[in-house]
Amino acid sequence: MRQENSPFMVKNSDQYQSWRSTKLENYPTGIGDIIIEVADPKNLTTAEYDAMYAAIDSANMAIYVSKDISEDKDIPRRMAEQFGLKRLNNNFMADSDGITELRINNEGKHPKYIPFTNRPINWHTDGYYNSEQIHGLLVHCVRSAENGGDSELFDYEMAYLLLRDKSEEYVEALMQPDAMTIPEGVDSKGNPRGKSIGPVFSINDDGTLHMRYTVRKHNIVWKDDEVTKKAAAALLDILNSDNQYVFKGRLEAGMGLVSRNIIHKRTGFDSAESSDRLFYRARYFDGIPKRA
Repeated sequence: MRQENSPFMVKNSDQYQSWRSTKLENYPTGIGDIIIEVADPKNLTTAEYDAMYAAIDSANMAIYVSKDISEDKDIPRRMAEQFGLKRLNNNFMADSDGITELRINNEGKHPKYIPFTNRPINWHTDGYYNSEQIHGLLVHCVRSAENGGDSELFDYEMAYLLLRDKSEEYVEALMQPDAMTIPEGVDSKGNPRGKSIGPVFSINDDGTLHMRYTVRKHNIVWKDDEVTKKAAAALLDILNSDNQYVFKGRLEAGMGLVSRNIIHKRTGFDSAESSDRLFYRARYFDGIPKRA
């Protein structure tokens, strides 16, 4: 599919209606439909791989469950490679191998960044401030917290669909190249960077949809026009609504999320040292190709 024929171009109404019908018809009825038990996450069987890929193609995410609770970064790395994810975003908070250990860390610059604390994290896609966007995201749980640390997951295609149902004008507003600005900060190497300006929704070269988003009030400036502000408010209402498309759950030891960088959030959790919550996070510039 070429970019100009994408159903996500507002002008392509017929293509969009066809895509919308198929999306809703095949969408999972709950989080249980995207959970797949696997014997060895490093080496999926054909049946396991097909089941995970089917979930990813329907909801842009899949959750695997395994009995491997070892502190082994090869688990997320090998899992990702099986879905074509190889170009790691080796950001400055990651380890030398490009995979980040997410745990409470009070050393150096870590406390400045919420993922290294026990504080809640609001709706976002990963790497929304990057010049080169993140298209693949894998999170693997080694140890969960004693209490809390629950996730909410939302397919960005469903967010687009629900927003477009409200108003095509809202979708067009959030596709403007200057819809959302992230103030100055640091780049993926830890060096100062200027403002990061771009759309919320954009269309990849292959016609698929991409989203960059954060709800953090001190980390975002919306384009100063009425439609964009209304569109941003409508999108936030969709994310915060109690709708059937928000998948809620908690990753436990041996479980992981493979996704096309869907929108997600996390509750706060018990900071007791005995919990020693540890997750591995791998961000990829690659995307998982559509197979369906």
